[in-house]
Amino acid sequence: MNIKTDKPTSAVSTRKVEEAEATAFLERVRSNQHHLRSGLRSHYDFIVCGSGSSGSVVARRLAENPKVHVLLLEAGGRDDVPQVMEANQWPLNLGSERDWGFQSKPTASLNGRAVHMAMGKVLGGGSSINVMVWARGHKSDWDYFAEEAKDPAWNYDSVLKIYRRIEDWNGSPDPEYRGVGGPVFVEPAPNPNPIAPAMLEAAQSIGIPTFENQNGRMMEGDGGASIVDVRAKGGKRQSIFRSYVYPMMDRENLTVLTGALVLRLNIEKGRTTGVDVLLDGVLIKFAATKEIVLSMGAIQTPKLLMQSGIGDEYELRRHGIPVLQHLPGVGKNFQDHIAFDCVWEYLDPLPPRNNMAEATFFWKSDPTVPTPDIQACLAEVPKTSPENAARHDMPQHGYTLFGGLMRPKSRGYLSLAGPSPNDPIEIEANFFSHPDDLKVALECVELCRDIGNAAPLRAFSKREVMPGPLKGLALEDFVRTAATTYWHETCTAKMGTDEMSVVNGRLQVYGIQSLRIADGSIMPRVTTGNTMAPCVIIGERAAEELSKDHGL
Repeated sequence: MNIKTDKPTSAVSTRKVEEAEATAFLERVRSNQHHLRSGLRSHYDFIVCGSGSSGSVVARRLAENPKVHVLLLEAGGRDDVPQVMEANQWPLNLGSERDWGFQSKPTASLNGRAVHMAMGKVLGGGSSINVMVWARGHKSDWDYFAEEAKDPAWNYDSVLKIYRRIEDWNGSPDPEYRGVGGPVFVEPAPNPNPIAPAMLEAAQSIGIPTFENQNGRMMEGDGGASIVDVRAKGGKRQSIFRSYVYPMMDRENLTVLTGALVLRLNIEKGRTTGVDVLLDGVLIKFAATKEIVLSMGAIQTPKLLMQSGIGDEYELRRHGIPVLQHLPGVGKNFQDHIAFDCVWEYLDPLPPRNNMAEATFFWKSDPTVPTPDIQACLAEVPKTSPENAARHDMPQHGYTLFGGLMRPKSRGYLSLAGPSPNDPIEIEANFFSHPDDLKVALECVELCRDIGNAAPLRAFSKREVMPGPLKGLALEDFVRTAATTYWHETCTAKMGTDEMSVVNGRLQVYGIQSLRIADGSIMPRVTTGNTMAPCVIIGERAAEELSKDHGL
């Protein structure tokens, strides 16, 4: 007897069904969003400005309630291009139209150099152009956030519950630390380049322990080395936008607009009522009946606040901007992970795999510091600053230990160049302005050299390209010339209770009603490691507070 069934009977037929379903869903999304864009409302319940790692989370969680109308605004364009979708093409986004292309002001501490600061200008924000590393931050980071906010909802135990809830972990089962079934696909870099496990062996040879992954136990103590947790699947990037927002875009209550540059907040009698938006060259005013959430990142968010009259009164008056709320912390406390490259030439070239950076270590520059204050990622290509490349014979094929400061003591600030939204923002990064940062940088370089020249990695290398056996002032000069960043710009609208705080523990802007901030700018200090995962937590926390306040 032949029994007919509609169920696929092979991997090929299953894939065909999945592809057909994906194509049908894409058509529904295109049709729905075209319809919504063609008939824009004058007002929405919530307006979320920015579709990055926090904004996408907030928009998704709000839109899960079908009675709530959400407008998600993104200044950049669509993300369905190979440079975003293909995991190994991420370097092609740097300096492209998908990168805001910010630069710090030249500074003597970097030998008169300016530093490029990439930030995503595309659906998904930074999660669409970054290196796809999922790094939760250290236990001490979250406990510090809770202490600053005077709110235990930010502490490590509370945040760990959120991580377990949102993850779809595809590694060895670990229910104490990892979750399954959530929207965030994460896995250890599969089938890594042989040089990645070799780096773990090299780290272990000098006393750095290895761990099953970079999150969980490793980030509760002194640090360690591991294969990287990545947000890529089958060679395809898994941006936060694609994980959170895209699956909801066939719904009538979620409108997603690209090419929508937010120019100014509209504030009446201390309450934020809407935003001015330049949409495809046309000025449009959108009103919010409930709240507006700023998720534009640690450079654009404070810029918008200041140009809307929220910030240090001296800075605002200097540009003729009426002061609506004096908050001296707006644009202050700027932090980033400054970093530098140690490069080796391959003995025999090995093509990069996955995200091209599959192993990492976190460690202490000094045994007396309480938590890891340095990190290095193993980049499977040779790289360095343009100025440093001109000084060295850079190989065509090689690998890099990209070392960085996880606990910088230097603090920068942002300032307006003028009152118009078209005026640029000036970034005084102040890297190495605190002398301890240079000391830690030198220790980090020496540690990278010890690991890179240890036997497990030495087997892959023809020569050490940089820095070589430099000492004293020569090594300091190398660090100043090599310094770039991990592109983890944060902390410019910090959460806390002191006079320099911009938001409280519920992410509400002090002195302004119906306005919250949910992005990396609210961090009191930059987290240990890559900042995408902590920004997702910030988005989840914002959504929790919004849902609580509005009964969603």
